[in-house]
Amino acid sequence: MPRRALPRPVAWAFLPFATVSLLHVVLLALAHPLAGPTKLLLMPLLAVPVLAAAPRVARRSAVALLLAALVFSWLGDGAGALFPAAPELPLMLAFFGIAHVAYIVLFSRHLAQRRLPWWTLVYAAWWVAMILALGPHTGPLLIGVAAYGLLLGGTAAIAARCHPLVAMGGVFFLTSDTILAFRLFLPDALPAWSSPAVMATYTLGQGLLVAGALLVLTRRRDA
Repeated sequence: MPRRALPRPVAWAFLPFATVSLLHVVLLALAHPLAGPTKLLLMPLLAVPVLAAAPRVARRSAVALLLAALVFSWLGDGAGALFPAAPELPLMLAFFGIAHVAYIVLFSRHLAQRRLPWWTLVYAAWWVAMILALGPHTGPLLIGVAAYGLLLGGTAAIAARCHPLVAMGGVFFLTSDTILAFRLFLPDALPAWSSPAVMATYTLGQGLLVAGALLVLTRRRDA
């Protein structure tokens, strides 16, 4: 019988990521100075279960794509701290854009289980609505924001072709970046607690994407 859950060592390997994610969100809510350093730990810790699962995954290119998505997500998370002399927001868009490309290729080539559901049209409507709402406030970043929105919506849509955990991860990732976009371009439109909400939905989204991907990839190896 195919495995219906993650191998126990891989499942336990998510614990450090889950713990630091919760700690980071709490520190962010408290405006604690350690919120920044803990943010930089998130993606490296999420890579731990990927590395733990790697010997159980037959498709090495899938592992490479998953790690690439996490590496560029980490660069996006730390754009301001790692590249202080560069403009932070364009770097974030670029790094996360590459991460989404890696996710899209991973989902399309290795994880897709069904055709694109009709309800994913909501992601196209989301993109149009975001451009209409935020476009006038993005200034010279309009093209970059629009392009990133296409990649973000594309990731969520293609994730819907995969395991339900991956599909849910795509929804939470999109939710996180939607809140963040309003915080960046319409800061008066959201309350202060929306900052922890960005990271709560982001860490949940990334965790579900990785967990769902590893569940499918290790199950195929067992089969």
